[in-house]
Order: sequence, then structure tokens, then C-alpha cells
Amino acid sequence: MITRLTRMTIWVRNQEEAVKFYTEKLGFEKRADNEFWGGRRWITVAPKGQHELEILLEPVDWFGEEARKKSESVIGNQPIGVFETDDCRKTYAELVSRGVPSIFPPQQQMWGIEARLADLYGNQFSLLQPAQS
Repeated sequence: MITRLTRMTIWVRNQEEAVKFYTEKLGFEKRADNEFWGGRRWITVAPKGQHELEILLEPVDWFGEEARKKSESVIGNQPIGVFETDDCRKTYAELVSRGVPSIFPPQQQMWGIEARLADLYGNQFSLLQPAQS
């Protein structure tokens, strides 16, 4: 039985620029930065205070040519997910002011107030203020 999701991978072209985007633009914190075989680095980030899930920023050049090509084709087309916030409009304005690309501004939906943004490679994610029950 699967009990929880603990990590997801986002393929990136450059780990350093990805870490900078996720920490400086989105305000995430770096959770792990470990060097292992071949000078590769295992770098994870997550929203501050959330310890159940980490995002691995994995560069496409870790593996051979065929795997690299497959991974490269996914960049900009990866589903990142939904990030919750207490105030979608305020958080959206803060992120856009930091240079985070907007897909659409906050809109009232049945499920809450939702905006769509993108990371530095074009991977889209939703910013959601859930509806009050």
C-alpha cells in the first residue's frame, strides 16, 4: 500500500539557476545539497515549513545521451502541481514582482481563488487559496 508522496523530480537544465529561482523567486528553502559520484549534486527544495514533500532539481546531464534527450524533451512540460496559500492575490503579486512568469492572474473558482504561474523553464503550477468550507 502506498502511504504518501515524499519527493518529486523536476528536470532542469542548470541546477544552480534552478535553485536560485526556487529559493529567491518562490521563497522555498533548500533541503538537501549533497555531492555524490561523478561530481553530481542531489539538491532538493520545498516550501518553508513543509516537511512531507521535497522537489528534486535533477539536471538532464546526469545520465547517458538517450536518457538526457528524453529528459530534455520534458522540460517546460512537467506538471509541478498546486501550491496552497492563505492569500492568493497577495502571494501572486509578490511572486510576479520577483519576476515569476504569470500564465493567468488570480480568479475566483468553485474550489477557491487560483492563479497559474511558471518556473524559469516554463513548467506551470497553480497557486491556490482553497475555498472556505
